[in-house]
Amino acid sequence: MTLTCFIRYKLDPAKLELFRRYAENWAQIIPACGGDLLGYFLPHEGTNCEGWGLVSFTSLAEYEAYRRRLSEDVKAKENFAFARREGFILEEYRTFLAAEPHSYLRTVALKG
Repeated sequence: MTLTCFIRYKLDPAKLELFRRYAENWAQIIPACGGDLLGYFLPHEGTNCEGWGLVSFTSLAEYEAYRRRLSEDVKAKENFAFARREGFILEEYRTFLAAEPHSYLRTVALKG
């Protein structure tokens, strides 16, 4: 079973470019620490203060091991410090979702 950590961010709309840099940094860090990064998403049209990050794991135990590696990773620490220093993330929420196996990444699989 795949679990996806769905991270919802409330963002400062005046600092979206900083969130973009933050997301770009995770594109390198998350896979190196063992997460399956599905992507980061920034506001484009409509609501201008929400962003999302989705990272999948095969189990909650794998997520916990990933969090330990993340807490020790120099680049991850730098990215967290960047977010705190610049203040572009106002709130952060995490929810864990279980993928329905017949629908998970179906569009990607059909195009491949």
